[in-house]
Amino acid sequence: TLHQAFEALKNNLEKEGLFDLKYKLELKEIPQKVGILTSDEGAAIEDVLHVLARRSPFLEIIFRPSRVQGEGAAEDLSDGLNKLSSISGVDTIIICRGGGSIEDLWAFNEEIVVRAVAECRIPVISAIGHETDTTLIDHVADLRAPTPTAAAELAVPVKTDLTAYLGEINARLLRSCSQNLESAGQKIAIAVRGLADPDDM
Repeated sequence: TLHQAFEALKNNLEKEGLFDLKYKLELKEIPQKVGILTSDEGAAIEDVLHVLARRSPFLEIIFRPSRVQGEGAAEDLSDGLNKLSSISGVDTIIICRGGGSIEDLWAFNEEIVVRAVAECRIPVISAIGHETDTTLIDHVADLRAPTPTAAAELAVPVKTDLTAYLGEINARLLRSCSQNLESAGQKIAIAVRGLADPDDM
């Protein structure tokens, strides 16, 4: 059965160490370019795009449509992930799809897809099905989200957070400039005091 196949492959991959936390990559705090791998039909892509546009309108999005179930889906997903990860500047990848039966979600349990996610050198967020659904790519992804919408929220900061972050950076720069100017002024004053007075010469 599919459940037995799931457990068998899961055990093998776990023994191999593919699920180890030491392999998890940190998400970029402020991503510049996010890759999305999912079907171009259904609600998942619409939900993700809506959240990303609302939270981070400055973001560049690379969408790679893929089959997400049925014959050829695993190969398409694996190829799509490899293509996205090879695009210059992509710093986060979301793999997602809506809910379904174990048969519907099976492509995300195929070894070719699981290994592609595990080997990806760009942080991957998986959001497959509903919160109660678990696929093998959830175990190797760098972060698992309960829904596609949640994946988009985890991927990018909200605008107000970004504004606060930029404000903090600006304040640090101003403090640093002020300190550097003050230090330079003190050095100039010391140098001037050390110069001989022309009237004494």
